[in-house]
Amino acid sequence: MLRVLFCCLTTFCSFQLLAQKKFVTDKGRIDFVSNAELELIRSSSAKLQGAVNPANNQFAFSVLVQSFRGFNSELQREHFNEKYLESEKYSRMSFTGKIIEQVDYAIDGIYDVRAKGELDIHGQKQTRIIKSQITIEQGSLTIESTFKVPLADHNISIPRIVNQKIATEIEVTVKAAMSLQ
Repeated sequence: MLRVLFCCLTTFCSFQLLAQKKFVTDKGRIDFVSNAELELIRSSSAKLQGAVNPANNQFAFSVLVQSFRGFNSELQREHFNEKYLESEKYSRMSFTGKIIEQVDYAIDGIYDVRAKGELDIHGQKQTRIIKSQITIEQGSLTIESTFKVPLADHNISIPRIVNQKIATEIEVTVKAAMSLQ
């Protein structure tokens, strides 16, 4: 009987601990690929910041636009910041919302989930449901996702002169290892 009571108390305490803490990261990775007819462009940032609240399944992720590196040239990076994403005016991209499925953050495992929220790019918010995979292992959480972002949804126009070099839909991949804090 004492053993059962101890197990119940331990489980309750672990849920209480999870309810008070959040999974956070400031070194998540976000990659994008533009695979257009005449050119393949890749860029990434390892400065994705984010938090997941186990108590209510809410999340928030954000990255500075100017933190992206890669590209095929420095001029491409310049155009990305100045002409397309206007990073001086719209300095961050973000995705905030709630994980739809219930996740038992106290139990190790892999969870296929859908994240519903506002994707804010270039000052244009779009409600999106993005399929993701959460892996919980030894008190840590890793979230991974790959999805497409149509540039038109975020009022990003591509000049006709380069429309065969920049895809109208960008493939985005996110991977963030998060710890409880």
